[in-house]
Amino acid sequence: MSQHNHNKSALTENEGIEQPNTTDKNAIAKFQERRRQKVSTKEIIQRIIENDKVALSQGITLIESLNPLHHAQAEEIVQGCLPYANKSVRIGITGVPGVGKSTFIEAFGKLLTSLGKKVAVLAIDPSSSITKGSILGDKTRMEELVREENAFIRPSASGDSLGGVARKTRESIILCEACGFDTILVETVGVGQSETAVQSMVDFFLLLNLAGAGDELQGIKRGIMEMADAVIINKADGENIKKAHMAKLDYNRALHLFPKKPSDWTPKVSTCSAIENTGISEIWDIITQYTTLTKENGYFDSRRKEQNQYWMLETINENILMNFYNHPEVKTMLTENKKAVQNSELSPFAAAHKILNLYFNTDNSK
Repeated sequence: MSQHNHNKSALTENEGIEQPNTTDKNAIAKFQERRRQKVSTKEIIQRIIENDKVALSQGITLIESLNPLHHAQAEEIVQGCLPYANKSVRIGITGVPGVGKSTFIEAFGKLLTSLGKKVAVLAIDPSSSITKGSILGDKTRMEELVREENAFIRPSASGDSLGGVARKTRESIILCEACGFDTILVETVGVGQSETAVQSMVDFFLLLNLAGAGDELQGIKRGIMEMADAVIINKADGENIKKAHMAKLDYNRALHLFPKKPSDWTPKVSTCSAIENTGISEIWDIITQYTTLTKENGYFDSRRKEQNQYWMLETINENILMNFYNHPEVKTMLTENKKAVQNSELSPFAAAHKILNLYFNTDNSK
């Protein structure tokens, strides 16, 4: 054995086999260059109007951004898309966790695309209390619908927003409509009685429920039942079919006890199985009946106008809160007074008045 081989370590690296070039380096370079280029606001608006789903995603990302530098651009995009919006049916879908909202939306969305509809799904996922990111990934759970050419799925984290919807869902709807989507599905987090904000941004409010999961009429409380335009009992398959039909009778009796809706619409109860794809087309028939009735009696348009006013006021409230908590002197005083309140040196009410007086007596236009 030669001296060279004798000193050679056992931990040696043999020359590997060169991997085949499966990627187009030029294409990757072009893609990276496009990402580095800042797309103008006008270009994003124009591409959204031309039904570009990539531009739609970019626009929604700017709308959801917490970066103050993006706020003006986001407002310009919404304003630019507004003349092309309001040509859709907006459907809110809520229900208790585990009711099968994502499975139902995939089956429902595939039915609508087969009818020639363009469907946008704004899926609001619950947020991690630690990272504030989305816990569930609705886009990964709608594997078939996401591949449909006439479908667009946008998951957003609910963050700190109440009411089961994301902070900027309302503006995202406008962009989706401008992009040519004629049916907007807003899937809420599904946390029970706080699912109210979605009703203020949709035309039709659909409540999914389960049969055989306890006292059906207590599963979701009266407040949300009164808002529902239809109650759908999902998972009506196998041994659950009989329970589903019994639940349907119970809900029908309960809904007749509620006051008459200003839309003159009588809420409907139906059953379906998203897994077996049964009863789905009947739900679209119910929604079509509703839109026909409310457009004829004028409620559809008047409701949209009320919602626009509501969201103007909500935006004012949101901006006042942001301005308040981002005020540098308020931030400092908040930190000081939190400690004083925790140590019982100052009452919470006195501390609040002290901070508010500081805020209202300073120039907040900065």
